[in-house]
Amino acid sequence: MAENIKTISDNRQVRHEYFILESIEAGIELTGTEVKSIRQGGVNLRDSWIEISDGEAYVKQMHISPYEKGNIFNKDPLRERRLLMHKREILRLFGQVRQGGLTLIPVSLYFKGSRVKMQVGLCKGKKLYDKRASMAERDAKRTIDREIKERNR
Repeated sequence: MAENIKTISDNRQVRHEYFILESIEAGIELTGTEVKSIRQGGVNLRDSWIEISDGEAYVKQMHISPYEKGNIFNKDPLRERRLLMHKREILRLFGQVRQGGLTLIPVSLYFKGSRVKMQVGLCKGKKLYDKRASMAERDAKRTIDREIKERNR
């Protein structure tokens, strides 16, 4: 059974700044006006991160613009939002973050059917030389692809 997946927002900066060691799908607790605003594309994942406290995971600094017709039902755009994950999964991630010096960062936000889901990345920060190496690798691949395209004409 194929799920209907529609990407809403992608945090492309994460792939530049971090190595993504593992990806986890999590639900997110939202209000009705937040979902309507997300459907209109009013969400920004930049500078957001995930914190685990009291056995629950919360996404912080994720900006969801207020819904224009939401009036009194609109919530604070930067409020903490709880992630919906299994307790065992949260505790496992908490242990890895605590021991390994890793970070939990939202990678993307998407609709899976009618539900809003978040792809959470267990990440390790890149050093400057790692960023340079990945840029050089990307440039080399682009050059090779360009040469292949030229020769096949």
